[in-house]
Amino acid sequence: MKKNKYYLVILPLCALFLFNGKKYDESVIERIHLQVNLCLEGQQCGQVAQSSSSKSARSVDQIYTSGCAACHDAGVAGSPITGNISQWANRIPKGMDMLVNNAYNGYNAMPAKGLCTDCSKDEIAAVVKYMLDKSS
Repeated sequence: MKKNKYYLVILPLCALFLFNGKKYDESVIERIHLQVNLCLEGQQCGQVAQSSSSKSARSVDQIYTSGCAACHDAGVAGSPITGNISQWANRIPKGMDMLVNNAYNGYNAMPAKGLCTDCSKDEIAAVVKYMLDKSS
């Protein structure tokens, strides 16, 4: 008689796990399901195309103030202070291309793109020119 009691407990538990397993699999698939958009070259592609086209143009002064000024106004970690000719004197001979590449890719203590993570290389170049103009 004791065996029958165990079967009365074990069988419903087994049935519960067997029938609930499918629901569990479906819930996992539902949670990890990702929406993916296929974008073909030359075609608009949902939010990605909209976000890049709706990006408002920033002025060089806005970019400098929001990112570069944090270090280049105070000389943090050895960064040359904007407007200080003597600190820029040994950097200017390197040329504009080298300065832009260093600013864009990072150099010594300077992180890539400074603090402007969404800046393009053209925007970085414009800010480097802005700092050089103020420092010469």
